[in-house]
This record gives sequence, C-alpha cells and structure tokens, in this order.
Amino acid sequence: MAKKPKKQQQSAGTPATVALTAAGVDFTVHAYDHDPGHPSYGEEAAEAMGVSPDRVFKTLVADVDGALTVAVVPVAGSLDLKALASAVGGKRAAMADPTLAERTTGYVRGGISPLGQRKKLPTVLDASATTHSTICVSAGRRGLEVELSPMDLAKLTEAVQAPVARP
Repeated sequence: MAKKPKKQQQSAGTPATVALTAAGVDFTVHAYDHDPGHPSYGEEAAEAMGVSPDRVFKTLVADVDGALTVAVVPVAGSLDLKALASAVGGKRAAMADPTLAERTTGYVRGGISPLGQRKKLPTVLDASATTHSTICVSAGRRGLEVELSPMDLAKLTEAVQAPVARP
C-alpha cells in the first residue's frame, strides 16, 4: 500500500525551500515517510505522492571535463552522459563521486536538490520538463519534494534546457 503524502504549503526549512520563498516563487512542498530500503529514491517519491514518474525529476551530479554539473531528469528515465556533456559544451561526462557531490551541494545523496546548493553548479534541465505545468524535485532531504513550474526552476538555477534523458 502506498504511503499517504503529507502536503504542506511553503517553507519546510531546507536551503531549497528558503531559496524558493526568497525568490517569491509559487511552490508546494510534499512530505512523505522515506523508506531506506526502497531501491529508488525518485520512484519512491512518485509512488508516495501518487504522481506520474515522468513529472518527478531526480537531481544528478556529474563531472563534465573536470567540472561538476547538475542534471535534472525524470525518475522514469536515466541520464545520457554524452548529451549532458554536449549541452554544456563539454566532451566527456561521468557520474561524480557521491561524497564530492554531497560536500559540494550541501545535500545528502537521495536528497540533493537543484535549488539552494552550497556551491552554485551549472545545471541542465531535461527538455521534457517543459511538457508539464509543474514538476517535482527534491526539496533538500529524503522524503521531501517541492512542486513548481519548470520555467521557475530553470530561471532560478539558470539551467540550460536540453534533451539529456533516456527512457
């Protein structure tokens, strides 16, 4: 049986929600009980919120030619590393070391948000995001998602929009 999400408005006190509030952006916070045994953070979020996995986006940190870069892609798919490198004018991309990603963003794996990161990283938002009026991304901790307009997300993160997801 799916867990019932707890729906909250506005601040949940993470750097991501603080950044959204400061920017004056409309958003909704969705909280749910995180199951540490679930094999996929993103799929767990989609199931718990009762939202289609193509509207829930995961935040991945990659190393593109020696520079950390954020990719925001649907949890229903995977990241195309070659497309990510191309989107930021790079040649090669590989997933970043998880410890380095956590230290650089200020968030733990499974709770990395594209918003409110400790160090602002270049960001690429998968082009499929714009087919939805709202999408969900991590609000900065496991069991907490924020729903907002993909245009607001792109603006706040200064994201490049490109097709970087694979089904």
